[in-house]
Amino acid sequence: MQPFSPAVHAAVIHSMKLVQHLRRLSGRLTWPAQRRLAALIYPAGTAAADFLEPAGEPALTASDSISWRVFSNPVAMFVGGVTAVLLELGEPRVRSGVWEHTSFRQRPLQRLQRTGYAAMMTIFGARSRAESMIRRINDGHARIAGRTPAGTSYRATDLELLTWVHATATFGFLEAYATCVRDVDAAGRDRFYVENEASAQLYGVPSPPTSQHDFDALLRRMHPALEPSAIVLEFLAIMSGMELLPAPLRGLQRLLIRAAVHNLPAAARQQLGLAGAQWTVPQWQWRLIRALGRASDHLDWPGLPAMLARRRLAGGSAG
Repeated sequence: MQPFSPAVHAAVIHSMKLVQHLRRLSGRLTWPAQRRLAALIYPAGTAAADFLEPAGEPALTASDSISWRVFSNPVAMFVGGVTAVLLELGEPRVRSGVWEHTSFRQRPLQRLQRTGYAAMMTIFGARSRAESMIRRINDGHARIAGRTPAGTSYRATDLELLTWVHATATFGFLEAYATCVRDVDAAGRDRFYVENEASAQLYGVPSPPTSQHDFDALLRRMHPALEPSAIVLEFLAIMSGMELLPAPLRGLQRLLIRAAVHNLPAAARQQLGLAGAQWTVPQWQWRLIRALGRASDHLDWPGLPAMLARRRLAGGSAG
């Protein structure tokens, strides 16, 4: 893997400094900059005010939870989301359901926004709003069914598939935070799984993994079903080419995607055909990622869902 050019490396360092000072500067962000951030966080039909109502109503997870810390960090969210999708697409029934019944290939950015918003609402939204959104998502899943290219039938409501999707998301976000931001000890890892049990049950998963040990056991059971696929590589190509970051920082975007591949469990990475040298992340680049991740741990732009949720809990409202 070729290292970044000096120009790109300098741009990445500059972006890290900007992130580190974002708390102090957030109040002076220009309206155009705030609109750009909002456009990435909130898909069409949603708004920041969604996280402010009803005033005082708690979320599905407590504000002092590990989940709030993990889901507040954009680096962990991006890297963890990619890792989770790779594991999901490695399972042929999930892969067929995603690729044949969603708009990801045609409108990847919009699909990414909607998925991210759903994750934010699940963690930070008022319980009543989160439950309402999850019911709508479940209704959509109930209409998804088909056959894989190999002829295996599937339904999006299959318990095994729902469990796999929830578990891989939980693993992906947790692993991303632990590798890209700061370590999470064994007790903290188990607590993170437990914190996400309530939302899993709302999504139709009655017995999700509630510890790292549980996830590892599920991974061993699912491992024989995982397989390499051109769709996995297509997904990585789409994510690499998507215009999420400004052009000078596109190298950083590709680096975070390589970090997501690296975070796959070793056996799964091998099974998916992603163990090649092109996915290696050198140590100096890990230091860069971790510095950026730690800086992102302190973002407090008022439009972030976590900040809005804290206002709601304190009794604030959209008015």
